[in-house]
Amino acid sequence: MKHLLKMLDLSTEEIFSLLNLADQLKYEQKHGIQHHRLKGKTLGMIFQKASTRTRVSFETGMYQLGGYALFLSSNDLQIGRGEPVQDTARVLSRYLDGIMIRTFEQKEVEDLAKYGSIPIINGLTDFCHPCQILADLMTIREFKGSFQGLKMCYVGDGNNMANSLIVGCLKVGMQVSVACPDGYHPDPAVLEFAKEYGDRFLLTSDVMEAAKNADVMITDVWASMGQEGEAKARQEVFAGTYQINRSLMETAKKDAMVLHCLPAHRGEEIAEDVFEAHADEIFEEAENRLHAQKAVLVKLMEK
Repeated sequence: MKHLLKMLDLSTEEIFSLLNLADQLKYEQKHGIQHHRLKGKTLGMIFQKASTRTRVSFETGMYQLGGYALFLSSNDLQIGRGEPVQDTARVLSRYLDGIMIRTFEQKEVEDLAKYGSIPIINGLTDFCHPCQILADLMTIREFKGSFQGLKMCYVGDGNNMANSLIVGCLKVGMQVSVACPDGYHPDPAVLEFAKEYGDRFLLTSDVMEAAKNADVMITDVWASMGQEGEAKARQEVFAGTYQINRSLMETAKKDAMVLHCLPAHRGEEIAEDVFEAHADEIFEEAENRLHAQKAVLVKLMEK
């Protein structure tokens, strides 16, 4: 494992190794056990999209690991003024020990890895969100004990979250169902990957069919960053159907958990009462971004 670019790149063994290390680091942090495993290391954090959880968790994580995180907005870098990504990659590789980037195009992340000589971490692109899915898997295992026999249901836009959840949940052995309206399906490359898993994967427009007997219910906003201009049109397509609410939860298992990567638009993709009923799970998931990403940092940067 040289980089974390997308869930498709990770083997099942690598995912479990990251989750086990995340559990260990979380235990050590909770019990005051110092783990300065990246002492003297510097992580550059490039942000071309706004962030709450990604910035705070990576910056805090590097501090807890004994290293340093350097915040770099697109306004701070020449890449924001047209410098080729290959030049930026080669320069930053001489200053830093790793780069985390949160941007729009997946190609930009892939090019950083291609032209740079240090580990690259995808903090989010329009295609995928691997750090969030590692935190989600960590949370599911914490609450459910294992992945064996579990069904994950995702309801909403076939966006970066849907893409990464499909891959991650299938790779760890879960059954996956996804409910999206026509025209808002996950990426074709992800659907091609899912074909390998036969009847363990279901894509449908019927939310009730997707949620039936689900152990884990997950959703995300209807319009992601960069899609603000589509918000009204998407509202008309998704509203009234593609929402995790009390009625849909009755179709899932009685002990089903609910996750949301945040920020949540309560009353849109998730009902207020369902969000509050599952707030412990959702905010544990948010915390686990810290621990899962620390595991990624250690795996990639500890030498």
